[in-house]
Amino acid sequence: MKKLLLILTLFLTVGLAVTAQDDGDDKKTPGGKVEALKIAYITQKLNLSPEEAQKFWPIYNKYAAELRKVRVDGRLNKETEIEIEEKLLAIRKKYNGEFTKALSPEKVNAFFKAEKDFGTVLQKELLERRQQKLENRKNNNH
Repeated sequence: MKKLLLILTLFLTVGLAVTAQDDGDDKKTPGGKVEALKIAYITQKLNLSPEEAQKFWPIYNKYAAELRKVRVDGRLNKETEIEIEEKLLAIRKKYNGEFTKALSPEKVNAFFKAEKDFGTVLQKELLERRQQKLENRKNNNH
C-alpha cells in the first residue's frame, strides 16, 4: 500500500511539475521533459518514503518556481551572472530551512547534491547526443 501511495504521489508530482511548465507554448515542452527527468532522478537518489514525498514535493515545486523566476527575470533585466547566482543562492538558503520541515538534514543535503549532480549528468548526456549526431552526419555523408 505504501508503494502504491508513493507511486501515485510521484505521478501526481511529475504531472504537476510538467503542467506548471506547459502553458500551451510548444517551446516549453523540452523544459517540462527535463523537469520530469530531474524529479525522477531526485526521487531515486533520495529514496523518499510516501510521507516524505507528500511533504517534500509541494515545497520543491515552490522552490523550482522561484528559481525559474529569478533566471527568467535576470535574463530579461540583463543582470550579471553574479547577481543571478546571488539570488539563486539566497533562494537555496531560504528553502534549506523549508526542506528540513519535510526531510532530515541528511536528505536535504542529499537533495542539493542530487540537484547539482543532475545538471552534470544532463550536460554529459547532451554532449554525448551532439557527438553522436555529428558522427551520424559524418557517416551519412561518406
